[in-house]
Amino acid sequence: MKTLRIFGGGAVNGLVDSLRAAFEAEMACTLDGTYSAVGAMNARVVADEPVDVVILTRALIDTLARDGHVVGASAADLGRVETAVAVRQGDAPPSVANADGLRAALLAADEIHLPDTEQSTAGIHIARVLRQLGLWDTVAARLKTAPNGATAMRALAQSKSARPIGSTQATEILSTPGLALVGSLPPGCDLATSYVAAVSTRSQTPDAAARLVALLGDAKGRDARRRLGFV
Repeated sequence: MKTLRIFGGGAVNGLVDSLRAAFEAEMACTLDGTYSAVGAMNARVVADEPVDVVILTRALIDTLARDGHVVGASAADLGRVETAVAVRQGDAPPSVANADGLRAALLAADEIHLPDTEQSTAGIHIARVLRQLGLWDTVAARLKTAPNGATAMRALAQSKSARPIGSTQATEILSTPGLALVGSLPPGCDLATSYVAAVSTRSQTPDAAARLVALLGDAKGRDARRRLGFV
């Protein structure tokens, strides 16, 4: 059986997994996905590692197409994913409807779980928000960073501290057992990231890669993408 290799941002892991069984049955092709901070995934594509489908932010896909790493004409929009706040299931959800509420919630937390603040879309943004709110130095010792959002959210779900909180892409929160999505970051602190899938110019199975990209962006799958956290 053929194997289709995928490099994607952590935000799209759940979406690909939702299509896995149907795709593998239709195409007789196994999906092998690696999902992490978009900066790290982009670096692997640029380094010409073998890959068939690339799923990253719109800006990165546009640059990869320009530089000949993905087929620009194959690109399919998947939708936007908002950066959001999470707590463990059963914990009282804080109010994050405005910047003051978010600031209070972060100050009250004894752990703040987030993805890589240098290579992940959400982590870079959350670090910026912490500085914007004047909290970076105050909460620095409470930050619990992970290579990607999925790892950060699993750590939050397993945390034994009294008042942990976390933030990453909404899709990664919704796909992590043991967590509750509190809400998106409030106006002035918010971020919605557009994700795009494209076929790699180095793909050894371009027909299967194109089929997966088509399924990921299929208009008939829009409601399913919304349930998974895409808007």
